[in-house]
Order: sequence, then C-alpha cells, then structure tokens
Amino acid sequence: MSRLVIVANRVPDPKESGATAGGLAVAMKDALAKRDSVWFGWSGRTADATGTEAALVRHGTTTYATVDLGHDDYKHYYQGFSNAALWPVLHYRLGIARFDRRDFAGYQHVNAAFAQALAPLLQKDDVVWIHDFHLFLMAADLRALGCKQRIGFFLHVPFPPRAVFNGLPHAEKLLEALAAVDAIGVQTEDDAENLRGALIAIGKGDVAIRVGAFGIGIDALGFAQLAAQRVRSKDVVRLQDSLGGRSLAIGVDRLDYTKGLPQRIAGFGAMLERFPRHRGKITFLQVAPVSRGDVAQYRQLRRELDEGVGRINGQMAEPDWAPIRYITRAVPRPTIAGFMRVARIGLVTPLRDGMNLVAKEYVAAQDPADPGVLVLSRFAGAVGELDGALIVNPLDPDDIAEALDVAMDMPADERLDRWSRMWTAVKANSASVWCRRFLSALEGKEAVADAGSSAAESKPRRTRKKAA
Repeated sequence: MSRLVIVANRVPDPKESGATAGGLAVAMKDALAKRDSVWFGWSGRTADATGTEAALVRHGTTTYATVDLGHDDYKHYYQGFSNAALWPVLHYRLGIARFDRRDFAGYQHVNAAFAQALAPLLQKDDVVWIHDFHLFLMAADLRALGCKQRIGFFLHVPFPPRAVFNGLPHAEKLLEALAAVDAIGVQTEDDAENLRGALIAIGKGDVAIRVGAFGIGIDALGFAQLAAQRVRSKDVVRLQDSLGGRSLAIGVDRLDYTKGLPQRIAGFGAMLERFPRHRGKITFLQVAPVSRGDVAQYRQLRRELDEGVGRINGQMAEPDWAPIRYITRAVPRPTIAGFMRVARIGLVTPLRDGMNLVAKEYVAAQDPADPGVLVLSRFAGAVGELDGALIVNPLDPDDIAEALDVAMDMPADERLDRWSRMWTAVKANSASVWCRRFLSALEGKEAVADAGSSAAESKPRRTRKKAA
C-alpha cells in the first residue's frame, strides 16, 4: 500500500491521542494506523526565517515532519492573509476582511517553502492529502518542483458564492492553483456548487469536475463511550450538583465572530423574557476559549459577550440562580463530553460553518434512554445530516428563543425520535467513513462525484409548536 502524506498548517503532537487529540488527528486516526504515513506542516514555533528542511520524528507508523515559521511569515501568512483575509471571506464576511499585498506575498512564500521542504521527503507512489485554506497554493508549488504524486485538497471551511469570493484580492490565483489537484473535497454540496461555479467562470471546467462534497464526521462510538464514562467524573457531578435540579443548556465554541455568540446570548435572554415560566428552571453554560486574542476584532467580540452576559445576569438573576455561566478558558475534551451528556439542550448557532462537529458530538454524547434536544443553525454544514434538530436562523434572537422554548417543553417520546434519527446519521457518516471516501476518490478508485457523501442533500425538519 502506498504511503499517505498528510499536509496541514499545524502538525499534532505525536504524544497526543484519544481524548486530547485535535479534530483532524481524530479524523485521520484509522487511515494513519493502517498504512505507513507522513504528517507534514508547521511546528507551531517561530524563527528568524521559515524553514525549508523538515525536522523528522517517528511515532508508530507515522513520521511527523515539521518546519518553523519565520517571524515575518507568521505575521503575513498566518495572521495576515490566512486569518485576516481568507477566513472572513470564506465565511461570507467580506466586509470585515483586511487585505495587504505584503500578506499575500507572505502566503505565497510559505506555501512555496512548505513545498520545498516536503518534496525531498516524497516517494514515487505516495498519496498527498493537503488540508485547508492556509495551503491553497501548495499543490501547484509541488508540481512546479516536479512532483508527480496524486495530490488531494480538502477545504474544511465553507466556500462562498463566486460574487463573495471574487472580493478577495488574488482570488483567481488561488482557484488556478487548484488545477494541480487530482481530487478536491468540501463539506457540503452547496460548497461544492459554489466552488465549481467559481472554477467554471475562470475557464477551469475540467477542474470543476474534480470537486466533491465529503462531509466530515466524528468518532461517534468513541465519543459516546467517553461521555458515558465522564458523566460520573468529579467535574460533571459538581456541575450537576450546582444546578440544583435545573435543566442545562450548553454551547461549546472557539471565541470567534463566525460562531454567532452575541446573537446566541441575546436569544437565550429573549427566551427568558418572552417565556418567563422558564426563569429559574434552566442554566446556560457557554464555553468559549479565547482565540486570536491579540486581534482587535476578537478583543471587541469578547467585550461584547462580557457585556451581554452581564446584562442578562444582572437583570434576571436570583440569589440562588444565574441564568448564564460563561467560561473563556479551555475545558478538557473529556469534561466537555460529560457536560454534553447531562445537558438538556445543545445550542449550536454559528453564522456560517463548514460542518460544525460540536453538533455531532452533542448528539453522540446523549443518553439513549433520555436524550436532549439539539438547537442548530441553518447555516452549519451539519444541518443536512441532523434532521432531528430544531433549526434556527442564528441572526434572529427571537427564533432562537422560540426553539429553546420548544426544547424545554418537548416530551420524551419526541426527543427520543429526533435523537435516534440524528444518531443513525452521525454513526453512518463517521470520521473513518469520511476519510475512506475521500481517499477512494483521490486514489482513483471512484469518481469524485460517486465517492462523495450525499448525506448533506437531506432536508432538515423544522417541526415547532406555535410560539407563545
């Protein structure tokens, strides 16, 4: 069997596994275990200049190959073009994107440097799988160095309509670079249609047929087992005791403006105002670890959330009850699994998300005998698979409030029916299935369109009682 070469902006710590591993590491677990492999990317460290020769560490069947980023490249490639320009544009937020030609020059330089460092490590029959928006150009850079291996590219975030993407300076250069890729994966069929349309518009119809929808999944059974185990842990028992018999709603998100956190807080507050019978009967726990805290937009977001939480708690709290608990530090994944297990409501309301695995984790974490209710944004990629969720417009706090009211009053038989449908989908579209489907397309065993998942085509149900 040929080697699998994973390329991503960041390389996981080879010592991390199971509950502590990152999302991509969990998704790739089965593929890495079954074949000799290389994982290449940024070490997470900065240096005077970006490295062009990788440091190698062997762990099990995988060689971890890393390079440091130069200080200037970190500023322009990572903080600049990747996160200040590409990230907002790909999430349909053209108005807050920041463009600087020096940033794009840094982006080009790092993609080329990564290719230069990886090329000498490649063997003739390797299969190369490049991940995410940081590395749009890298396949073309590898081809320029004479690499003939099959190369795949997977975009984990959304791809917007062409009119939005064209607002990005150098958008056409990114699209042209995809001609070097043999199979291109995105999360949903909407994303695939948008990317195909953008490629066709620049005369790359032959590349457009290489685009397919491959919705990523989770290790569903593993997460379910973890949640069942952790529900008896000290942290989870302490949380339950502190609730005093009240229901728990939970949100778990990186602190980012794409996650709809201010609107979610406002929606919870609107539920307490419009449906006062729920006051004192539910507590909302929002876990939102700070990310990119040195960026002004993220500092502003945190201030906005602090003010929103403080306003609702100040207006509605009782001596023995605070409506919202808000944590901006990281909580270990096993603890989160236990928290999800006991939560009556999972609140997942991004303004735009490629997939959103938190929604799937909430489903997996539930007690099959007494499952909770998922309230899910219509703009999350996961909405196509999770047809048992209550679907909301995350921009409308009243819509969120009404869904929370329905969730609080939903009878056990309906909760079980909705959860059972979602659990079936989460198990069927697991991380290992996603990986196998994409590699089947990349290795030429199936056409991209045939190998891609059709799960995202299903229509989510929106059964609601009338709002009071």
